[in-house]
Amino acid sequence: MRLPVPLAVEVAAARAVAGLSRAVGAGGGTTVPGKLLWKLDPGAIDLLAARLRAGSAVVSATNGKTTTAAMAADILRSRYRLAHNRSGANLLSGVASTLLAAGDADLGLLEVDEGALPEAVERLHPRAVCLGNLFRDQLDRYGELELVAERWRNAVSSLSLVVNADDPQLSLFDNATTFGIDDPSVARHALQHASDSKHCVRCGTPYHYTAAYIGHLGDYHCPNCGHARPPLDIVAHSIELHGLDRVTFELTIPEGSRRIALALPGLYNVYNALAAAALSRALGATLEEIAAGLEGFSAAFGRFERVDVGGKTVLLLLVKNPAGANEVVRTLVEGGAPRLAVIALNDAIADGRDVSWIWDVDFEQLLERLDTVIATGNRAAELALRCKYAGMADEAIVVEPNLEAAIAIGLRMTPADGELVVLPTYTAMLALRRTVAARPYWEDAA
Repeated sequence: MRLPVPLAVEVAAARAVAGLSRAVGAGGGTTVPGKLLWKLDPGAIDLLAARLRAGSAVVSATNGKTTTAAMAADILRSRYRLAHNRSGANLLSGVASTLLAAGDADLGLLEVDEGALPEAVERLHPRAVCLGNLFRDQLDRYGELELVAERWRNAVSSLSLVVNADDPQLSLFDNATTFGIDDPSVARHALQHASDSKHCVRCGTPYHYTAAYIGHLGDYHCPNCGHARPPLDIVAHSIELHGLDRVTFELTIPEGSRRIALALPGLYNVYNALAAAALSRALGATLEEIAAGLEGFSAAFGRFERVDVGGKTVLLLLVKNPAGANEVVRTLVEGGAPRLAVIALNDAIADGRDVSWIWDVDFEQLLERLDTVIATGNRAAELALRCKYAGMADEAIVVEPNLEAAIAIGLRMTPADGELVVLPTYTAMLALRRTVAARPYWEDAA
């Protein structure tokens, strides 16, 4: 489809600026063209999206949207030529950049920020939307999750939806395809302290949970009004957690069942796989295609990704809010906790300026097993204080605000053929990406 002349000029300008940005080595290369196009003409996204023959699909969640979208991409790649923002640039500028670079793609597979979802669906008119979960995250940006849930319902209720029915905030959509876990053997005995949606979304009465899986995700019902988890269309059961290496489970969809061996650990990756399976099925994927895509998937950057550094391994595990951090802690502890860890806490806009969320994370379960923790990032001092309140001795806490220096210290303390566990917040993870690119630095440190 030929672009209208004004849009063609705007696209050419955006691409020229992107090329210049790359030439001078400026950061933000994945969003620069989209930011410019967005400023020139916000309606350009509508026109670019309309060029996709198979339309678009959107994934949004507080936790796991990057991994879910990447899993769906691996499932769908045999069916479609994809325009996918795999870098994780999920604001409208990132979506615009992805559509600018779409080339001959016929399906847009777009991860979208929670706050940007209403405008994104208004402009993209997606054929399917996947809603993964809602947890408290960056309250200074989003507000309380009930407000986000209401905005979502107003924006997407008329669209084709796949939703995580284990999240009470996502249980009020009619005619949505639902997914969730049905396996009490991997449930917690009670809700965690950091659980968010503890009260009925209809009448406000505390929920009773038959099974609580992650935070407030689980099998719930209200003893007062009877509101309960909807029936599940796509289900994971017979789950087996295999430490830090993998998880296996039985995936059941209306067309049949398959045993899935996922090369990622943790219960939250089962949720990511369910979301990807549900969305891919809505876009035409068969059970065989879903199983093949999930079993061939490897970690997205920073999400249980292992990087080899001079014979040692760096294990990157993104933490950004209490619910997600608690699952990282849970998976580490159940998989055999390390003796040394680096935790990186930043407070940039993309992380959230308010870092008080670290006091809602059950760090004690991990820290009591560590000999040393290295606190880094621009809020390293506050992180160190949190570790001290968790019971760590002063001599067991190393405070090094510079991320590269902290990684170097950690690598020197890691034995040959050993693994250094690093828990970064979002912008710290991006900084690690740049450090990974400078591999000689890491190898020298190792």
